[in-house]
Amino acid sequence: MAQLIKLQDYISRYEIDLARYPTQFIRLKQNQWERIKYQWQTGETIERWEHIEEEVKEEKKKSLFQKLFPFKKDVEVFEEEQEDIEKVNISNDWAVEENAYQEEDTTLIFEPNLVYTPKTLEELKKMFIDQFFHFQMKWASSTLREKSYVDPKFMRDTLLRSMLQTLPDNYLVFYYPILRVKKAPIELDIIIMTPTECLCITVLEQESQAVYIANSERFWLKKVGKNEKKVLSPLIQLNRMEKVIEQIFQQNQIELPIRKVLLTRNGYIDYPGTMYGVSFVDKRKFPEWMGQLARSVSPMKHMQMRGAQSILNTVQTTSFHRDIWNTENKED
Repeated sequence: MAQLIKLQDYISRYEIDLARYPTQFIRLKQNQWERIKYQWQTGETIERWEHIEEEVKEEKKKSLFQKLFPFKKDVEVFEEEQEDIEKVNISNDWAVEENAYQEEDTTLIFEPNLVYTPKTLEELKKMFIDQFFHFQMKWASSTLREKSYVDPKFMRDTLLRSMLQTLPDNYLVFYYPILRVKKAPIELDIIIMTPTECLCITVLEQESQAVYIANSERFWLKKVGKNEKKVLSPLIQLNRMEKVIEQIFQQNQIELPIRKVLLTRNGYIDYPGTMYGVSFVDKRKFPEWMGQLARSVSPMKHMQMRGAQSILNTVQTTSFHRDIWNTENKED
C-alpha cells in the first residue's frame, strides 16, 4: 500500500518526522496483518502481539532517558535509523523493516476486525486493506496534538483508494497538496515520489467515455457522443506543476527526474504524435500503467526521501488543536 504523506492542506503525521514514519507504517501494517490472519486461520483472538508490547515498553524507557538528558543526542541511533530507510526493501507482499515505535502507543492503534468471515485469503486481504485505508486517512489528517477536518469526498475517492491500495509501500503520495510559493497558496494535482523518480499527475475525469483531442497548445476539444466543447489544455496545469516541483528540487539540490502523466480512467486521449517527458494514460492504458508501477521492487532511496521532505517543507497546513476539536464535538 502506497503511503499518503500529504492530503490537501491537512496536518500530516509525516510532516512531524518523515525519517521514521515510512518504516513505522510498514511495521504496523505487517504486525496487524499477521494478527488478523492468525485470527482468521485459527479462530483465536489476539488483542496485542507480545513483541509489540515489549517494543512500547522499551520506547517508554527511551523517552524517559531523553527527558532526563534532553541535550544528549545519540548520533549512532540517528545514523542507524537513516540507514534503515535506505535499506528497507519493500514489495506488495507486506514487507517489513525493523524500526521502533516512537510515539505513545495510543496514537498507533489500528485493530482490524473480522466483520465477516472471508472464504479465501484474498478476501481477507481485501477486507484488511479497506480497513487500513481508513487508518491511512487518519495518519494523513492528524497528529498526536492536532487534527484537520477531512472532506468526506476523500473517503469516497476511488482514484485515491486505488492508488493507495495498488501501489507498493515504497511510494509516497501527495494528493492535491497546497503549497506556499512566494507566500501564495498553490494547489497542485497528484505527486508520487517513487524511489527513482517524481511523477506529476494531472487527472481528466469528467464525463464517462469522453474523448479529449489536442488541437492547440492552449485549448483542446472534448467530445462526448455528438457533443463537442472547447476546454483549456490540461497540459498547462501539468507543466505548471512540473515547474513548481522543479524549482523546489533545484533550491534543495534534489537530483531526481520528474515525469509528467496525463491520466483518465474513464475517457480517451487523442494526442497526435508524442511529447517528450509526458505519458498519456487513458482508459485503454490505465490497467497496464498501474500494473507497471505496482511491480516496483526498488528499495526506498535517500534522494526520494529528501525530495519528499523538500516538498513537505513548502506545504500549507490547516489544523486545530485536539482540545478544540473535542470541545466542539461535545457542544454538538
